Amino acid sequence: LLYTIKFEAMIGFVTSTELIELTSCIPKIKGRSDLVSSLIDAFQLPEKMDIIDPIRISGLQLTEFHSKDYIEALESYNDETDKELLQKHGLDYDCPPFVRMFETVCAIGGSSIDAAEALALKLYQVVVNWFGGWHHGQPQKAEGFCYLNDCVLAIKYLRNTFDKVMYVDLDLHHGNGVEEAFYHSPHVLTYSVHKFETGFYPGSGEIHSIGDGKGRGYSINIPLRDGASDSTLKRVLDATLPLVIRKFSPDAIVCQCGADGIAGDPHQAFSYTPEGLSYVTQKIVSFQKPTLLLGGGGYNFTNVARAWTQITADILGESIPDSIPDHKHFCDYGPGFEMTITPGNMKDLNGEEYLSEVYYITMNVTKCSIKLY
Repeated sequence: LLYTIKFEAMIGFVTSTELIELTSCIPKIKGRSDLVSSLIDAFQLPEKMDIIDPIRISGLQLTEFHSKDYIEALESYNDETDKELLQKHGLDYDCPPFVRMFETVCAIGGSSIDAAEALALKLYQVVVNWFGGWHHGQPQKAEGFCYLNDCVLAIKYLRNTFDKVMYVDLDLHHGNGVEEAFYHSPHVLTYSVHKFETGFYPGSGEIHSIGDGKGRGYSINIPLRDGASDSTLKRVLDATLPLVIRKFSPDAIVCQCGADGIAGDPHQAFSYTPEGLSYVTQKIVSFQKPTLLLGGGGYNFTNVARAWTQITADILGESIPDSIPDHKHFCDYGPGFEMTITPGNMKDLNGEEYLSEVYYITMNVTKCSIKLY
């Protein structure tokens, strides 16, 4: 392990047969949840954690963030639903409606709120929920494959117990839904490392977006260019994250571990490996704050499974072999049948001059804007 991690209690791990079944039917990630869960099971990692079997939340609980009319549109959907109504709520191209959609949204929302509750009750120092992490969801509509924003729901729940919550987003795409939800708040600091380029979704997250009003300085955006490698990710995080955490002094941390920046993803934008993402999550956990680890993007499903399995093992302090164990999805990992992902030969366009500029702006925002309470 890169960091010494000591826990007073076991790690909480959110999973259930129903959750796997429902989330495996989401159109843009069909089957992914089953792949991830099966690989984690194959390494026998759940045996080393406390299982949290989540309960679906109600539509009323979803309105803690989402609008009543949006939730009603989700709940009332059937084959005869008016297309204009669906389009109004973003239920079309990016987020096509599907059978059991409302049940799935309630299950995902419940998984992240139950995870947050376990942290608030101090049952665990770390809770892992790979079914969550839907960071683009808007109050009145679905967006960017996200039918809800469970990240916001979890943060809001944590805020009932913890005064200050830090949100870290490692996804390839900027966590626009979460940033917008707390853009004016000094009690939730959002910190996002992502690709930023004209025309690249969602188009937000430029370095000078730092929050507004009382929340000015509490949105930290670190935009990266194509080819970002593990080395770049580590340098950026090592140079900025400890200072931000020290200055903000969060009472709890939520980390979205999107895996669409991993080499081999269809986006072909970054060259991360599971080792890079795990380095960051270990560093976050080492601060000994109540921490919720969530899933997120990632569309090379076997690589997502590799990444989140590796993170789970590393947080547990478990060394796992490089060979993929025999299990029902074993053949999907050919031809190498290994955990290792090679970063490829994409050129990292994040040069020294550019990164120095990013560090300088980020440090100035952190030092000048974040107030100690």
